[in-house]
Amino acid sequence: MKNSLRLDKCVLLICLLIVQISWSQTVFGKWKTIDDRNGITKAIVEVYEENGLLQAKVLKVVEKGKENALCIKCKGELKDKPVNGMQIMFNFKKNNKGEYRGNKLFDPEQAMTFRGRVWLDPKNTNRLKVRGYLAFLYRTQTWHRLVEE
Repeated sequence: MKNSLRLDKCVLLICLLIVQISWSQTVFGKWKTIDDRNGITKAIVEVYEENGLLQAKVLKVVEKGKENALCIKCKGELKDKPVNGMQIMFNFKKNNKGEYRGNKLFDPEQAMTFRGRVWLDPKNTNRLKVRGYLAFLYRTQTWHRLVEE
């Protein structure tokens, strides 16, 4: 009887740990951005929460030859500013589907701002889907969770 209770407690504990691990996957963290056209890893981006809203900034450009890229196509205060450290997502709100949506997804390479949508890939929560909309056209990139050792 005692062994049966102990086994039941172990099974329950393991189930609780599995549930906690699956619930702990979140859009927040560090991601490797992958160009959807050529497969090149472009940058490390941090997606974070501030005032209950999703924000994102470029931590480091990692594409060969562009490590110290400047926003040369930008206008105004961003003109010729470093892409490293630049905020690229502003005030995205979570909806009831677990997606985040916002009106300011900035691409420093093109110096363009898009409406955006962000969600975890349901088949692999270590992949983040980032979609930018321009009118009725859209483009989706898949970013990969950065696993730091």
